[in-house]
Amino acid sequence: MRPIAYLAGPDVFLPNAPEHARRKAEICARHGLHARPPLNEDIATLAAMSERDAWRAIYQKDVEMMEASDLAIVNLTPFRGASADAGTLVELGWFLGRNRPVFAYSNSAETFTARSATILEAVPDPIAGLTVGGFGLPDNLMIAGAVEQTGGYPILLPEQGSLPFDSLEMFERCVMIAAAEMGRRHPLKDAATGSGGTASGNQGVER
Repeated sequence: MRPIAYLAGPDVFLPNAPEHARRKAEICARHGLHARPPLNEDIATLAAMSERDAWRAIYQKDVEMMEASDLAIVNLTPFRGASADAGTLVELGWFLGRNRPVFAYSNSAETFTARSATILEAVPDPIAGLTVGGFGLPDNLMIAGAVEQTGGYPILLPEQGSLPFDSLEMFERCVMIAAAEMGRRHPLKDAATGSGGTASGNQGVER
């Protein structure tokens, strides 16, 4: 019985997203987790839908995947700005609200303050004097706090400088931590007797 991990992140926008998701799923399987990457290639009629119907279908599918997951492994690598992908942060908040564990990583070694300063050089704030609440963190403090509160670990960061956007090195390290922690919280004997599982019972445990 493997815990189901929702793989949140901007990876869905990569040009090779399906192959990238497959590699992530293989890494999860090696460490005893069942991956649920939020790809939409299985919505056969997506291309024929109107934009209004298409985005609603994608949203509903992702929510259903999250409902069926025991934990989230979240890619917080900055995306088109100083902070993580906006949609990914909504998903992180979803797991926080349901008190399900979140384990997160970033491929950027820079602090939120440093990235914000770089962006401000190119795109000034609308009002002079606005501050950045960096606190030496890799992203906004509410993001860091949500990750630590649910998963019990800080955002995992590269130690020898930033990695390529699509690197899976930090992802695998994050998966290893998540798998070990889920095993500690929900030993196999608990799952077998029905005392483990998601907030709604054992529906989120892969059999």
